[in-house]
Amino acid sequence: MNIAVDAMGGDHAPAAVVKGAIQAAVDMGIDITLVGDSEILAREIASNASSGHIAIHHCNEAVQMDEPPLKAIRKKSDSSIRVAFELAKKGDVDAVVSAGNSGATLAAGIMTLGRIADVERPAIAGLLPGERGPVVLIDVGANVNCRPAHLFQFGVMANAFACSCLGMENPKVGLLSVGEEECKGNEQVRLAYELFEKSQLNFIGNVEGRDIFSGDVEIIVCDGFVGNVALKLSEGMVKIMTKLLKTELLKSFVGRTILLLGRQPFERFRKKFDYEEYGGAPLLGINGVGIVCHGGSSSTAIKNAIKLAALYVENRVLEKMIASLNTVFGPGIQSDIA
Repeated sequence: MNIAVDAMGGDHAPAAVVKGAIQAAVDMGIDITLVGDSEILAREIASNASSGHIAIHHCNEAVQMDEPPLKAIRKKSDSSIRVAFELAKKGDVDAVVSAGNSGATLAAGIMTLGRIADVERPAIAGLLPGERGPVVLIDVGANVNCRPAHLFQFGVMANAFACSCLGMENPKVGLLSVGEEECKGNEQVRLAYELFEKSQLNFIGNVEGRDIFSGDVEIIVCDGFVGNVALKLSEGMVKIMTKLLKTELLKSFVGRTILLLGRQPFERFRKKFDYEEYGGAPLLGINGVGIVCHGGSSSTAIKNAIKLAALYVENRVLEKMIASLNTVFGPGIQSDIA
């Protein structure tokens, strides 16, 4: 297996990206192709003791985080993220991982690899910790404006990913809304509800924001605007709650004792809500494998994102997703979507 990594993408690139790639190569024994400026990357590799299988594919350009995604991909044909997906198209690599501009990653994936048949909008599937295991939240930023059919397709793709890559069996699927009743939500959500009801998915109806971490539902579907807000809100809340709890405990002797004796449980709790433990979010719907990482990803996050990419390839998630899209539609749904 060979995973291409956009070595120039991310707030801490290329140092953190190279370090994480080396860690993944050593831990997993797979080939990694770093895409970017060969001179810079060679220096980074030299500064890290490496026994992994690391190759460099040179390119001259990189898409910056603040650049308009589509314009940048079209203009910068030799950018690291576009070149990485071109390697995947040629079959030189099996998957692409990037912590760079997520919009550019999406655009490069679609322009280079194309979409799976019947998928109108690829989506980013975020992984969140639930009370009983991971929860898939889709979409978390790829599509801020969606039609009901798009939401339904997100659910189908997430279902295939959850079953084949996360080991879930018949996961419960919920539609994120402002109330549990069928009549709640905007027109987009209400029409999507009808599509889900007709399908073969294990659809349990509408769910609210408070249900995201409850463990009562494994897949939660929403548009990218709502999903991204929910994701960032969750990240920010965990950070501030952890900080406030530590501050309060440090105010007293009893609190400091609890903090000292409970260090391991507190660390396990922190890791459950740390995006670095999941590494990245799969870009579902493109005709290939792409993993989108947080812009501020550390080497640990990059390593875990590469592991997720490898798991995606090993479990043939793409093939299973295509099969799901072909079989999951219930009576009348194809015509409704069309």
